[in-house]
Amino acid sequence: MHKVITFLFLETLCERNINTIFCDLKIIKLSAIDSTNSYLKELSKGYAVEDGLVVVAARQTHGRGQMGSQWLSQASKSLTFSMFKRFEDLPARDAEKVLFAVSLATKETLERLNIPGLSIKWPNDILSYNKKIGGILIENQLQGSNIVGSIIGLGLNVNNEDLSELPQASSLYLSTGKTYDLDTILRDLAKEMQLQLQLIATTPLETFQKKYEDSMFRRGKVSVFEDAFRNRFNGIILGVSSQGKLKISLEDDSVKEFGLKEIKLLF
Repeated sequence: MHKVITFLFLETLCERNINTIFCDLKIIKLSAIDSTNSYLKELSKGYAVEDGLVVVAARQTHGRGQMGSQWLSQASKSLTFSMFKRFEDLPARDAEKVLFAVSLATKETLERLNIPGLSIKWPNDILSYNKKIGGILIENQLQGSNIVGSIIGLGLNVNNEDLSELPQASSLYLSTGKTYDLDTILRDLAKEMQLQLQLIATTPLETFQKKYEDSMFRRGKVSVFEDAFRNRFNGIILGVSSQGKLKISLEDDSVKEFGLKEIKLLF
């Protein structure tokens, strides 16, 4: 069970632009929850959750990141939300399409806000210069060999003014000196995510992969890495594999692929 302190309301946003009409952006707003991903996962077990449903919390008490890590957020300063995306016959082997699409949607939305120095740090962090401003967590629901749904969580530091206890973190405010309306950013992010996710059915994996690689933090530069045994070595990020592993050129000119938690980029 997930403790919801206050349920605020369900709202529908409808907006027309040059390409389409957005009348299906439904948002459940909560004052506080342990994790929007966990909440949406439980909701999807008992109900036929509508494609594109968004759950957003003013405060998230136990936000989750990749591989069990924790995402820390500040009430009413950070944006924490999850979206449910339904798929038809998306092969599990194409799972990385979802991460690529969401990462690119987040970066492109922030580019329109003129956030400086944007890049994607493999596999799921959004940076402004060399500091983390956002993180993505995707949990796929499988049926046989296909993905039938994805719960897509995004945490974004927006109006945070003091992150001194997290020296590798930043916020939109700290990057630009401007304050932002959380509802507006939520709407813009959700719309762009929907657009990119709709392209998955008709867009080759390689197309998403190339765009993702073009946005990667420190790609093509000599960097220092640490493996699971705390051994340090130099290498150059080449990109990612179709399975989402990090491809690194080593000092002996060999190329090795690394999965989550197998390697850490030191910077």
